[in-house]
Amino acid sequence: MSFFRKLREKVSKTTESVTQKFVSGLSKTSSSLVGAMEDLILRRNKIDEELFEELEEILISADVGVSTTMELVDRLRQEVKERKIQDPAELQPLMSEILLEMMQGDGGTPSLAMNDEGLTVILFVGVNGVGKTTTIGKMAHKLKSRGKKVVLAAGDTFRAGAIEQLETWGERVGVDVIKHQAGADPAAVVYDGIQAAKSRGADVLLCDTAGRLHSKVNLMEELKKVYRVVQREVPGAPHEVLLVLDATTGQNALQQAKTFSQAVHVSGIVLTKLDGTAKGGIVIAIRNELDLPVKWVGLGEKVEDLQEFDAEQFVHGLFGQSRLMEEAE
Repeated sequence: MSFFRKLREKVSKTTESVTQKFVSGLSKTSSSLVGAMEDLILRRNKIDEELFEELEEILISADVGVSTTMELVDRLRQEVKERKIQDPAELQPLMSEILLEMMQGDGGTPSLAMNDEGLTVILFVGVNGVGKTTTIGKMAHKLKSRGKKVVLAAGDTFRAGAIEQLETWGERVGVDVIKHQAGADPAAVVYDGIQAAKSRGADVLLCDTAGRLHSKVNLMEELKKVYRVVQREVPGAPHEVLLVLDATTGQNALQQAKTFSQAVHVSGIVLTKLDGTAKGGIVIAIRNELDLPVKWVGLGEKVEDLQEFDAEQFVHGLFGQSRLMEEAE
């Protein structure tokens, strides 16, 4: 059985709505990246160095990143040689296979780390404008729908309207929001959030933090302070530090990830606005270059469009509409 047929079968085991969200959310990237790849393959009647060079350009233009692109194409060259592949049409199934291996790494697709013996504390970090507060609201909805009691801490005390925005989400989702006044100490807000979550028997505390300009040292120090407070008040916490990145910013998102990882132990990425870019290759670059798992992705505006990342769904979403894949089947 071909790799892509196996992938289709695995993907079909999840709900059709999830599969459709990945397909529609990745449509711009698929059209740009896979569309260009198809055009290249259809123009060529043999696999040569020129083809590989053009493929590199296509991948880089989709924000896969230079080093990841080089690694990907090198692996493709090696597989072509070992399997004695001569038909360019066979490159796309092979590419999808290599991509899935790179995306899954050693541990497959990771889920959120949850504390089975008490309160789970999750910190959200990231610069202003990436959709951090909205992501927290949507995740609160997801967790509540799974039977978890959720509390939110409005620790972004500096951005105008951030507290009110989180309050609106709290009302919409039906969860408590712990807040102070604008300009208050974020660490104090998170401390109060922890005490409130404990006293109310909550399962999960989701903490918003200031949208730190990652070039400002004092703001990074403040983030470290929040981290220390959480560690002190809840043994083993924070259980996740999720860095929220905007997929439309491309390689700039990679730089943000590197900087935030130096300040706190980032455990995973939430990549928002993936549906709004043709450069969704940034997912591959983040996973490969930073060795950080992409745990959640934003595939649209609706509450249910925040989805747990699934590498198989991602690769299927990219290549699933390919006419060359259809022909291969």
